[in-house]
Amino acid sequence: MKILLLEDDHTLAVTLKEVLESEGYNVDIANNAEEAYEKTYNYSYDLYIFDINLPDETGIEVLKNLRFANDTTPAIYITALTDLNTISNAFKAGAEDFIKKPFEPEELLIRLNAKINKAANNIIKINDVEYDISNKVIKKDGKIISLGYVLKDIFHELITNKNKIVPKEKLLDLTNAHSDATLRVNITKLKNKLGIEIKNIRGEGYTIEL
Repeated sequence: MKILLLEDDHTLAVTLKEVLESEGYNVDIANNAEEAYEKTYNYSYDLYIFDINLPDETGIEVLKNLRFANDTTPAIYITALTDLNTISNAFKAGAEDFIKKPFEPEELLIRLNAKINKAANNIIKINDVEYDISNKVIKKDGKIISLGYVLKDIFHELITNKNKIVPKEKLLDLTNAHSDATLRVNITKLKNKLGIEIKNIRGEGYTIEL
């Protein structure tokens, strides 16, 4: 699992990196907001661990901007700031957890494992495509793929019923034109955009086999 740690305290950042990597995690460190944006642009992460007090932007502002860009990666804040306003803003920005400094590394590991397991249970993978069922986010090679509502609904129906035949009639209800020709066109678009195989079971419907 790959983690981005945003922390401007170099000593703490290195210590946490060593602890996490001793447990098998792959950790990248960003010392400021600019580095965090650059790394999230170039790489895909399974979890963010963000400090709030930073030299350029706050960790809250960073997460807000990432969420605005449709980045749904789970996030945990670590900070010495514990006033209610800060905590409220942290969760409003999209954080899922909050740890007060100072803390024991074991506490971070417990919460981290919980977040990773929760996220993993919501992910379906097929080749280089990942689908987050909870928020219907599709990624290919770690990059978010934008689909129209019809294509996304059809893909959701097929992938959540993987290895099963989804009746043609059910998929037709998701198209705007409700015609066989329109459904075939949409299926072809999905196959081309995502690079996946969608089988046509003649007279029955379509299926994605994993």
